Amino acid sequence: MPENKPVTHVYKTWESVPLEPMSDVISRRVFNGELAMVAKVYIKKDAVVPLHHHESEQITYIMEGALKFELEGREVVVRKGEVILIPSNVPHRAVALEDTLDLDVFAPIRRDWLDKDDSYLRRGETEPAGQS
Repeated sequence: MPENKPVTHVYKTWESVPLEPMSDVISRRVFNGELAMVAKVYIKKDAVVPLHHHESEQITYIMEGALKFELEGREVVVRKGEVILIPSNVPHRAVALEDTLDLDVFAPIRRDWLDKDDSYLRRGETEPAGQS
């Protein structure tokens, strides 16, 4: 019979979670447990989150700003106070229409983020002026 480990809670303020610069246009703060992950992602206007996909289901809540997502052959603009669900393994891309702060929730956790194996985010791509 497997041994039950005691569950220990973890409490932090967002300010105590290290800010990780990904590039000059994207940075983030990541907080995770064993099964789920939440991240505050800071994206400057015209910054691009390149086309990618992952096993994790993703819920993105826009706290400030707006993102234009491209997924499943559609463009969807998600603005402050709005939320989008991106199913597992659906390729998607996003462009910041203005300086944006979003809250991303992933389940299961993004091992590539924890292992810093997410070079697509570290390129610092931007949309040419007038394209977004």
